[in-house]
Amino acid sequence: MTLDTAADDDTVTEPGTDAEAHQHGYISDKDRYLARMRRIEGQARGIAKMIDDEKYCIDILTQVSALTRALQGVATGLLDDHLKHCVLDAAKQGDDDAAIAKIQEASDAINRLVRS
Repeated sequence: MTLDTAADDDTVTEPGTDAEAHQHGYISDKDRYLARMRRIEGQARGIAKMIDDEKYCIDILTQVSALTRALQGVATGLLDDHLKHCVLDAAKQGDDDAAIAKIQEASDAINRLVRS
């Protein structure tokens, strides 16, 4: 049996995207990122419950700090994946403009993280 991938392909790609030729750097750790985000979501719900239950301010602030660190961990992991995969791939392809664009995206993301 032969596979005709063109006839069997139901994938829809938005114009201007490189989804067909490129997977995002975090894909290999997608399950780990999703698990971390579920834990973070639980932390956020826990903080809301603490507020609803009128817990002590400092205890709430301690949990907010932990939540912030957890989100920063996800952000720095995604940034690391972007640099090691997306930026490196663009550089390996020899497309200077694409590589510069990926580096600029990383720089912009770092600036947003630093400001927050």
